[in-house]
Amino acid sequence: QVRLVESGGGLVQPGGSLRLSCAASGRISNIYSMAWYREAPGKQRELVASISSSSTNYADSVKGRFTISRDNAKNTVYLQMNSLKPDDTAVYYCNADMRMTAGYRGNYWGQGTQVTVSS
Repeated sequence: QVRLVESGGGLVQPGGSLRLSCAASGRISNIYSMAWYREAPGKQRELVASISSSSTNYADSVKGRFTISRDNAKNTVYLQMNSLKPDDTAVYYCNADMRMTAGYRGNYWGQGTQVTVSS
């Protein structure tokens, strides 16, 4: 069974920092890319950042403040979030494009972790 488990969310004051983690587990053959999305109340889910073997990509709203990184040995992706703003408040979801040892390639989601930026 494939799982993506996020951690690191919480309540932080404006200007503060948080680090999200997402670990993939299961019979994984290869992880092509991993990403973080977020969904704020009343808004559509949006891509925050993604990382593949060759590149990273960021939403304009987080460029210069967030950094995505990956530990391939641990099948884990991180999102370092600095200079947080109230507009960053959302449920953050981990996403991975993976191939299983059985040969199937699919897109998987974590359960989400709440990030709240408020004074």
